[in-house]
Amino acid sequence: MKNIFSKINFPKTKERFSFGLDIGTQSIKCVKLKSSLGVIELAAFDLEESQLDPAEVLKKIKHLQGADQVNISFCGASTVIRYVNFLRMSKAELKGALKFEAQKHIPFSVEEVNLDAEILKDDLPDNKMLVLIAAIKKELIAQRIKALDNAGLRPSVIDIDSLALVNAFNFNYSKTDLPENNPGNNVSASTSQSHKTVCLLNIGSTITNVNILDNGLVRLSRDIHSGGSSFTKKLMDIFEMDFKSAEELKINPPEDKADKIRFGVESVLNNLASEIRTSFDYYESQNTSNVVKIFLSGGGSKFPGLKEMLGACLGLPVETWDPFKQIKIPDTIDLQRLNKFYGQFNVAVGLALR
Repeated sequence: MKNIFSKINFPKTKERFSFGLDIGTQSIKCVKLKSSLGVIELAAFDLEESQLDPAEVLKKIKHLQGADQVNISFCGASTVIRYVNFLRMSKAELKGALKFEAQKHIPFSVEEVNLDAEILKDDLPDNKMLVLIAAIKKELIAQRIKALDNAGLRPSVIDIDSLALVNAFNFNYSKTDLPENNPGNNVSASTSQSHKTVCLLNIGSTITNVNILDNGLVRLSRDIHSGGSSFTKKLMDIFEMDFKSAEELKINPPEDKADKIRFGVESVLNNLASEIRTSFDYYESQNTSNVVKIFLSGGGSKFPGLKEMLGACLGLPVETWDPFKQIKIPDTIDLQRLNKFYGQFNVAVGLALR
């Protein structure tokens, strides 16, 4: 794995372009960013359906965007993110010890995966530090590289969806944009004021990424194997229709069917909310802060009323977030088309920012 934790470091003078390519189950999203004189600008974007022939979609993106090297990411069962306390050591020492230490914490052989790690905090008690370990199966990477190669593309940076999301969020939202924690039963008022703990919830077609950030620092990442297609499949059963028709019904529900749709997907929503709450409970049992807000993204979140229903299930405010908040949008960009796909470019933006 290459440069998985490289920092955002755009040149102040020379114009440069970077591409973030988010290859999802149902669509492929591409974001092209231009950096010049310290300003980050959206140069181009694209979203193409990928179910029929992903290879042709990749070739089309290469042709339309002039892409060569692209930054890509993975999620799901072949990826692992762990947050582990290590004895304090230098970055060089961590690099030397990573394979041995990682084997204690990941469910795969270290020979099967590409590994990387980053020191998140080096000032823990008892001479400890908090380290994020990331691993992706080599087999999955090889398959993706082959697909890119067939389209004339090369990977520049390989990442994990969750980390790309955090990258985009922290670039666009400063700590002053975030709510303070309210004191809970186990959190004193003085402690709570130093924490701003939020969840980035990215609902894709088949996987939902849960990321908990404490003052901008990612502390828990988890992939839930449920997403927007789970709601769609439920509507297929209820209304006895094909997937495409059910997807359209979900995104643009007619008024006379809205109540039946909401009632029908209630069990799917409750199951998803239960998994999310389990993640929150685990985090809160290990830390002195509580999650106070959810920031929502992903194609699977484009379900009218989902934000309000999730908020009611979890007892927390839920809002969507803008991955282009701090990125200049020139007049040449088709804003109407960009807004049509609102919330679906968050991973791609995080990758392009790398």
